[in-house]
Amino acid sequence: MVASLAQLLDLMRHHGAYRIYAKKLAPNDNSKNQIYLGGDFSALNIIPHGDVITDNTTVAGAVRDRAKAPVDFYWIDETRRHRAPNAGLILYPKYPEVRMSGFLLGCKAAPSEIMRVRDLGRVLFFGITRQGEVLGYAAAATNPIAAELTARDWPMVGVFQELPLTLGDTSSPREHLLTELRRIYQLQWIASQKLARDGTKAPYAARNGGGYTLEAELGIMPNGYAEPDFMGWEVKQYGVRDFSSFRPLSPVTLMTPEPTGGIYRTLGITEFMKRFGYPDRAGISDRINFGGRYDCQRASNHLTGLRMIMSGYDPLSGKITDLDGWLALIDASGEIAASWTFKGMMAHWNRKHAQAAYVPSLSRTPPPEYRYGANVLLCEQTDFLLFLRVRLRMSGGDGCSVDPEAFHPAVRSVRGMVI
Repeated sequence: MVASLAQLLDLMRHHGAYRIYAKKLAPNDNSKNQIYLGGDFSALNIIPHGDVITDNTTVAGAVRDRAKAPVDFYWIDETRRHRAPNAGLILYPKYPEVRMSGFLLGCKAAPSEIMRVRDLGRVLFFGITRQGEVLGYAAAATNPIAAELTARDWPMVGVFQELPLTLGDTSSPREHLLTELRRIYQLQWIASQKLARDGTKAPYAARNGGGYTLEAELGIMPNGYAEPDFMGWEVKQYGVRDFSSFRPLSPVTLMTPEPTGGIYRTLGITEFMKRFGYPDRAGISDRINFGGRYDCQRASNHLTGLRMIMSGYDPLSGKITDLDGWLALIDASGEIAASWTFKGMMAHWNRKHAQAAYVPSLSRTPPPEYRYGANVLLCEQTDFLLFLRVRLRMSGGDGCSVDPEAFHPAVRSVRGMVI
């Protein structure tokens, strides 16, 4: 039997956890009523999950659509992991809230005696592995681990308490990140560079070196994967005129999801560019461009003839009315040129933006050099509903961006000092 919180953290690490959370269970948190994970969609950033799907379920004789996502969940003990094959998240967009269900079904080793009752004082621990697995350990109210957890204050992330990997090292990934950003700030001007495949820093002459230079200093290999950069944090730099303001010089790209529908998908990028591209404005004769800003309040773009619409979201209530909804660019006849589903954007957003740091930078040339500010924006507990509330804009080649004055509302943010 695991006898202490220190032993439990060791056990979580032994089974591959690199992030550990705890949730104090209310009486309604049980196998019958499901486990409540919060009154928004921010829990989707904590608990790795598969694709969100919609199925039909019968409740009190009525058929209802239900959105759910599978979770690769395992109960752990001193001997091994025990898979709970039916574990998943249930999304209720009308409230909104997220719950977890199916964590006992099909798993003989599951702690049914703890998760079927309504006792106060129970605690459910979650360990997250780099492979996207979720490890579970339930402690009864009488277990010393539950009392040990309650005796100390831990950082809160939504309904979860975030625990260190060991009790001896209480520094969090957030503190590690700030330590590294402090070091980079103290370097002052840094020559533009990019991390090579072998891990060495190579000079980089192009004008977009601000992000590559910061990533090279953090040891982040350039990639196109939708995963966080540094210990669970997505790190982004953006240019400013000076360090007295957080205002970006240009829109800050939040994510770059490829369209999943419309002409772009069905007929291909070549046909899309033939219909909606325009001659290069700098006069390059053999080049066709696609760009411009789009949002749901603007008329058609004068260069492409496209405008943006959204379906399945009620801006007045701030709620998703249809999880099969989408964001789309349409032409004058109403034909969809490109579209992005809520489910697809949600999955991309939750994987990459659970925690994000925005770092202001200055640049100068020649030679190209960058300097990073002492004040950074640390963004946590993001929620896809907040993403939909901002005035979405699409920038050709840059994916999903927002107005410089509105990119902060997409996340619950605090300013952090690196000095």
